[in-house]
Amino acid sequence: MSNHRLRHLSLAAGLCLLAPLLQAESWPAADWERAATPASAALEAFEAYSFPARDDLNPTGVRTDAVVVIRDGQLIYERYAGPTTVSTPHLTWSVSKSLIGAVMGVAYGEGRFKLSDAVAEHYPPFAAHPQTKMGHLFNWASGLDWEEGYELAPLRSSVVAMLYTRGRDDMGAFTVAHNQEVPPGTRFRYSSGDSTVIAATLKSMVGEKAYADYPWTALFEPLGITSAVWETDGSGTFVGSSYAYMTARDLARVGLLMQRDGRWGDRQLLPKAWVDFSLTPFADFKPGGPGEEVPGGQWWLNLAFEGAPKPWPDVPPTAFAALGHWGQSLYVLPEQKLVIVRYADDRDQSYQHNEFLKLAQAAFAGEVQP
Repeated sequence: MSNHRLRHLSLAAGLCLLAPLLQAESWPAADWERAATPASAALEAFEAYSFPARDDLNPTGVRTDAVVVIRDGQLIYERYAGPTTVSTPHLTWSVSKSLIGAVMGVAYGEGRFKLSDAVAEHYPPFAAHPQTKMGHLFNWASGLDWEEGYELAPLRSSVVAMLYTRGRDDMGAFTVAHNQEVPPGTRFRYSSGDSTVIAATLKSMVGEKAYADYPWTALFEPLGITSAVWETDGSGTFVGSSYAYMTARDLARVGLLMQRDGRWGDRQLLPKAWVDFSLTPFADFKPGGPGEEVPGGQWWLNLAFEGAPKPWPDVPPTAFAALGHWGQSLYVLPEQKLVIVRYADDRDQSYQHNEFLKLAQAAFAGEVQP
């Protein structure tokens, strides 16, 4: 037999071995491929914690509106509590920050900006803070004198004033008007202002005409997301901190994209370097107490930092999440190939990420990782 024939047979054999691996990888089309999750005591315990009865005995405690669980690209569990349904675009609150991070990842891959660029290069009003780089904003490290907290009076809360009173006509300009408290890049301070300025920089990168559709053309449409709504301020800038809405199933698509290192099918939608940056802890983070998630690039990480315990001790350190007010959550557990979306309306802070994820692992991965 000729060497050419042997090479041909060898290649064919290799493709035959590879084909099952390629076919085994599931990606959602218009809908998710489904796989069953058998009933078990672990599943019962998960549901008991996630969906306690809504009655006079639980008027303000844990209130889950939706849970969707994806394992290795397949929908294995979902449950809704009225009025939320499978087709409800739910307010994501600060999960929006991670969404704007993903949108900007596409722009980064298109060469529209570098993390080392001055913010003012892409958003001229930020010339008031010339040392602030794009990377500082993604780490919530602008150094501005910002007060985050919805429960504070509007005169003290920067975020309440930005969203609802003095800043709502132009949230970027409102943020710029804050004083520079410390040099940029030297301190983490969670800031909805930083995230909304990120959304403002995108406008000059892509042009005002393309900007209105860019989250859809760049990210949502390639992922098959059809439910997304994103509010803007009075100047037409997306409220990158807070006001994106989508169904739980659609949000899970963003989680699968991140779980698979920015790849969607055969397309590298987000550069791997961008995903790596998003999941790299901010170097100057100083934990404020136990259970505090570690900031990455508009995502939250389950990493032990400077001798502190992991925020979620029963979950692998590779886990990460997009988190929002009152319990909105998109969790990614790469080691178990799990993506979990939880929409909620938690008011009393009794809900615990670690407990939810510990029970989810037992129900859907068959294990609890120390």
